[in-house]
Amino acid sequence: MVNIAEIYVHWYAGRSKSELAASLGVDRKTVRKYLAPAEASGISPGGPPMSESDWSKLIKEWFPGLVDKRLRQVTWPDIDQHRDYIKSLLGTVTVSTIHQRLRDEHKLQVPISSFRRWVHATLPDEVAKSQVTVLRDDIEPGSEAQIDYGFLGPWIDPRTGKRHRV
Repeated sequence: MVNIAEIYVHWYAGRSKSELAASLGVDRKTVRKYLAPAEASGISPGGPPMSESDWSKLIKEWFPGLVDKRLRQVTWPDIDQHRDYIKSLLGTVTVSTIHQRLRDEHKLQVPISSFRRWVHATLPDEVAKSQVTVLRDDIEPGSEAQIDYGFLGPWIDPRTGKRHRV
């Protein structure tokens, strides 16, 4: 994702919108969308020096949804009502299982993708704790067998001529 302040810094330095779009890998319409408030307020390239933090302050005024992600998340208040329940289950069951339980038992109508974003954004410490991998002790060579399952391909028995799935 492109830092929006970077668009302003490069534009203010004199680069064209087309050059910006090509170098930052964004659409020209996106560049125009973000530069429109600056142009409407009378700012033009080549004025007095402005730092990236100056641009960040202006961006907060022009696009508050970029600063506070909660403004864009319409389903998050519904999920937030179940915060304690979710917190108690994290680490013992998967996020998908928690979502399914909330959907089935509490009639929560939220897509799994929105639910995952809420969990990772609001409970990052709990998510990190639940993803800890516990290492096993080393074992003696030959004391354990492991089998991999999967489809290798078709095989024809040379004696019978029958085709088998291996």
